[in-house]
Amino acid sequence: MTQKIKYIITIIAMALCCGVKAQTVRNTVNVGVMLPLHNVDGDGRRMIEYYRGMLLAIEKLKNEGTNVNVRAWNVPIDADIRTTLLNDGATDCNIIFGPLYSKQVEALGNFCKAYNIKMVIPFSISGNDVDKNPNIYQVYQSPDELNSAAIQHVVEQFGTHNIVIIDCNDTTSRKGTFTFALRKVLEQKKVGYHITNLNSSNEMFAKAFSLTKANLVILNTGRSPELTAAMNKLDALVEDNKNVKVSLFGYTEWLMYAKYNKARFAKYDTYVPSNFYYNEASPQTVKLEESYRQSFHEGMTYALPHFAITGYDHAMYFIGNRRQWLQSPLNFKKTNNGGYRNKAFMLIHYKTSGGIEALSY
Repeated sequence: MTQKIKYIITIIAMALCCGVKAQTVRNTVNVGVMLPLHNVDGDGRRMIEYYRGMLLAIEKLKNEGTNVNVRAWNVPIDADIRTTLLNDGATDCNIIFGPLYSKQVEALGNFCKAYNIKMVIPFSISGNDVDKNPNIYQVYQSPDELNSAAIQHVVEQFGTHNIVIIDCNDTTSRKGTFTFALRKVLEQKKVGYHITNLNSSNEMFAKAFSLTKANLVILNTGRSPELTAAMNKLDALVEDNKNVKVSLFGYTEWLMYAKYNKARFAKYDTYVPSNFYYNEASPQTVKLEESYRQSFHEGMTYALPHFAITGYDHAMYFIGNRRQWLQSPLNFKKTNNGGYRNKAFMLIHYKTSGGIEALSY
């Protein structure tokens, strides 16, 4: 991290976190941020956006009367985080957000446990430190965890449907893990399902569907071309069979295609499993994005999820004790002998009426 970038980040923290006079001062929360805060690569730029979102949340909390002190340390991929922990102020933290890299987790976890500091791991890591350390809050959920939650909801919510799995002939797909595990659970629960192929004739394709029961369609790929081809196939099906009822159950990647497929998602009563939802039309989201532009003189980088909004939600939850969220819900469950894992799960439902609802579980 260059001195210039370090100086810029320090000025941001001072301007947003120290320059706002609290109306009613409560107990001070000392916050530490130990992430790669630099402009060298994508990791650093994404974490700067995350940190900026945190600062906007802290500014709001300070305006509402919460006294917050923030210290931020640049901890790049090649850093020995034990050196960072020797810095003044580290032991004074009530909560530390970080690290980004798995190899830094153990040292920071031991430090937080020794000084009774809450430790929030916001992004993807490997390892099971959360199972051993009661001070750790692990936000990230693995694909296996998301698959397991999605399968549970398919069985519980759609177990009475006629379930149709479409083989999309995508040799690059990794969704076979999901559909294979789903089929195994359906068989254990004695829930029937049918398999058809995207290349089947319309007549053979239609044989997998029920005219008397609602149908739930699941693809074995998350790619956009195959999704479009499948919806074209469904268009022909419902045109020839006016009484057939179809719902789609998709993948988180489909949220990236929603702006182009919103009408068709609504037509097929689509459910997308996810642990975040970016609602660009939300007045609160619009207001936050405008505040970001005004504070940092540029817009947020487009990504799903948005890193700045994620940082905002995390700061509001852990520092402000707020359970409302703009994009990233949090629902922590304690592990047997350690810390807390995030178990938040949503189904983003594109309703046939045209509305969208984010169903949180």
